[in-house]
Amino acid sequence: MDITIGQYYPVKSAIHSLDPRTKIIMVFIYIVSVFLVETFYGYGFIILALFVVLRASKIPAKYLLKSMKAIMFFLIFSVILNMFFVGGETLIFEYGFIKIYKEGVLMAIQMGLRLILLILGSSILTLTTSPIRLTDGIENLLSPFKKIGVPAHEIAMMMSIALRFIPILLEETDKIMKAQMARGAEFNEGNIINRAKAYVPILVPLFVSAFTRADELAMAMEARCYHGGTGRTKLNPLKYNADDGWAMVATLCFAIICWML
Repeated sequence: MDITIGQYYPVKSAIHSLDPRTKIIMVFIYIVSVFLVETFYGYGFIILALFVVLRASKIPAKYLLKSMKAIMFFLIFSVILNMFFVGGETLIFEYGFIKIYKEGVLMAIQMGLRLILLILGSSILTLTTSPIRLTDGIENLLSPFKKIGVPAHEIAMMMSIALRFIPILLEETDKIMKAQMARGAEFNEGNIINRAKAYVPILVPLFVSAFTRADELAMAMEARCYHGGTGRTKLNPLKYNADDGWAMVATLCFAIICWML
C-alpha cells in the first residue's frame, strides 16, 4: 500500500534541518489556523503557504498526496454527511425526503478542505522528521509537565512507536490481502455488506501479527536494558538555531494573516 503516514522521507532541505520542537509548534499553530479560517480566501492562502513549505521540504507532491488514501473513505463520508444533513435557508435540490441546501454544500466543502489540509500538514511533519528526533522533540516539549507527574519520555516513546507502526501494519495488511486473493478471496464484489464480511478474515491474522511485533519489540527493548527516560542522555542534543527563529516568525505571521482572513 502506498501510504506515507508515519514514514520519513530522507533528503536535505530547509524543513528537514529545523529543530523538531520548532516543527511541532509550527504544526500546532497551523492546525489552529486551519480551524480559525472560515472563508475560501483564507483556505486559498493556507494552500499557498502549504505549497511553499512543500517546495522547501523537497518532498515530491505525488508522495505527499499518497497520505490521502488512508482517509479517503472518512473524507467522502464526512462530505456526504454534511451535504445531506446540514439544513439551511437556500434549497438547491429536493427529491423525496432528500434535501440539499446551499449552506450544507458549503459546509461539506469546508469540512473536506479542513480535513485534507490537516492531513497534508501533519504528513509533512512526519516526512521531514525522523522518529528518533520526533520523540526527542515531543519529550522536550512535555518535560515541564514532569513536575506534576506526567511521564513525558514514556508518552513521547509511545507516540513515536505508534507512528512507526502505521506503515508496518498497512504493509502487513497488504500482504495478507494478496495472500487471501491468491486463494480466491474477492474484496471488491457484491454490496457493501458482503465487502465488509470479506474483510473479516483479514482481521485475525492482522491482530496476531500486530501482537507478535509488539512482543518482539518489547523483548528487544528489554534485551538492550531499556528502563525509561531516567538518567538517559542524548547522542545528538536538540539545539535551536537562527533558521528556527525565522521559521517561528514566519509561522506567527501566517497565523495572523489567517486570523485576519
